[in-house]
Amino acid sequence: PRNPATPQPRMPKHPAKPAAAARPRSPRPGTLSLLGAGEHRYPAAPEDARLETFPNPAPDRPYQITFECPEFTSLCPITGQPDFATLTVAYVPNRFCLESKALKLYLFAFRNQGCFAETIVNRILDDLAAACQPRWMAVTGAFTARGGIRISVRAERGKCLESSR
Repeated sequence: PRNPATPQPRMPKHPAKPAAAARPRSPRPGTLSLLGAGEHRYPAAPEDARLETFPNPAPDRPYQITFECPEFTSLCPITGQPDFATLTVAYVPNRFCLESKALKLYLFAFRNQGCFAETIVNRILDDLAAACQPRWMAVTGAFTARGGIRISVRAERGKCLESSR
């Protein structure tokens, strides 16, 4: 039970941004503040999330990193019903790598967002690529069936490794 006499931490207020121009906050590349912080606050929207990176330990070697999120959730923009997907992010890092806890919190922020699958996948690709500037990146959303139809959306940018296809 919480002690009412103990002051509770306050979440910082951020000015509202237009949806089209809003991007997640990215601290200076290579700066980590979420990992090991002992606390976490789930962002209310993707633009409130903080995507963090760290220096690539092998910047001269092209190699692929893959994240798989089997419990991705968003909302149908028409019905408001939940949409579930397995979201896969694969990329070949350049100078920076994505930090996984920051990525998890960013993806969690879509849980209350009403968006079409195509919008979600393309937005995630744009946001993540802006944060880490990879050599190549692909985002795939394999959404569960609704009305008897499954949808899978893939968006990519940059030049991929031959072995990554």
